Amino acid sequence: MNKSRLEAFSDGVIAILITIMVLGFQVPHGATWGALRAELPLFLTYVLSFVFLGIYWTNHHHLFQAVKHVDGRVLWANLHLLFWMSLVPFITGWVAATDLAPAPTALYGFVFLGAAVAYTILTSALLALHGNDSTLAKALGPDLKGKISLAIYAVAAPVALLQPKVAAGLYIVVALIWFVPDRRIEKVLAG
Repeated sequence: MNKSRLEAFSDGVIAILITIMVLGFQVPHGATWGALRAELPLFLTYVLSFVFLGIYWTNHHHLFQAVKHVDGRVLWANLHLLFWMSLVPFITGWVAATDLAPAPTALYGFVFLGAAVAYTILTSALLALHGNDSTLAKALGPDLKGKISLAIYAVAAPVALLQPKVAAGLYIVVALIWFVPDRRIEKVLAG
């Protein structure tokens, strides 16, 4: 199957998710900087969630640049990833509304752990389809950043139940790990 419909659908879903998140902001009732203070928790959580969605979008784009086609298994694996990503606007709003309360902050990490696992499943489905000698396999290599991210999420989500600020710091660490663009696929494609 051609991969272009999967890419277009995924791009549209991610764009909608970002739009839904920004629509969660309420217009302040005052005209001073202090009036914005009430929106600060949502804004900070929004920024982190936006960065995460942006990271997934860029990596998804790179991933599909390295493959030639998709099959039913890849379509379902991609939908699995989009499912977890579709929870981001909800969990972003809940974390912001509760000022990093333990349960919402833990669920925030669990949602991103689910997305990371789903992305890993997606890459595995693509590797199974294209083989160990494919451009994708050569580009991904051992995927150390992916494994580190999974481990941090797996630790941070339960830590949030006791220390939500520590967990939030760990979520930021994952974002920083991926904020520097992953050039593995670009290098192999250029190469």
